[in-house]
Amino acid sequence: MTMTSGGEIVEGWDVAMQPLRIGDVVPRFVARSTQGPFDLDSCRGEWLILFSHPADFTPVCTSEVVALARAAPEFGALGCRLVGLSVDSLYSHLAWIRLIRDTTGVTIDFPIIEDPTMEIARGYGMVSSNAHDSGTVRMTYFIDPDGVIQAMNSYPLTVGRSIPEMLRILAALQRVRGGSGLAPADWQPGADLLRIPGETAEAAFASEDPAGWFHAPLSDGG
Repeated sequence: MTMTSGGEIVEGWDVAMQPLRIGDVVPRFVARSTQGPFDLDSCRGEWLILFSHPADFTPVCTSEVVALARAAPEFGALGCRLVGLSVDSLYSHLAWIRLIRDTTGVTIDFPIIEDPTMEIARGYGMVSSNAHDSGTVRMTYFIDPDGVIQAMNSYPLTVGRSIPEMLRILAALQRVRGGSGLAPADWQPGADLLRIPGETAEAAFASEDPAGWFHAPLSDGG
């Protein structure tokens, strides 16, 4: 596959109608990346975290890329691929990751996609159709093996992502996938889940504990 500069949404969403939300199938795109031509469909069948940046060679974005590269084995152990996207050109990306390697010793082994026309960013609803800059392109999408968004969050230019929280969200999404339970506040792998409450009056009155219907613990082993 040969790609010209920039990316292209080839299947999916009309952001003019509605931005992407949890539960949506992500639009497929093809683009150039630091690992060669990239097709989003190549990630089907596995978990994917797609994270985006408004620019290369910026302090917060650089700190995030380095931290994610260092944590890549932990994401890999959970069967999850990391894919970055920045609105700068491929050659800017290559210069950026070269500088990162030479100054920190960290090699960025996951692909970073170029999006200089912001077509992908607009197709995903990161920026509005009439945006004049890329300041809002700080999104993280947690995408399941079927290509469905299971969680998403956004960040300002001034505050970096929490890599431990990204790992926690991923682990929680995988643990509750299929309706086995619910992950409570501050859940960590190995901790109790919450039972899914019954949706009938019989279920609501079955427990002697008034809170037992809607807030009952469920051991992580089932």
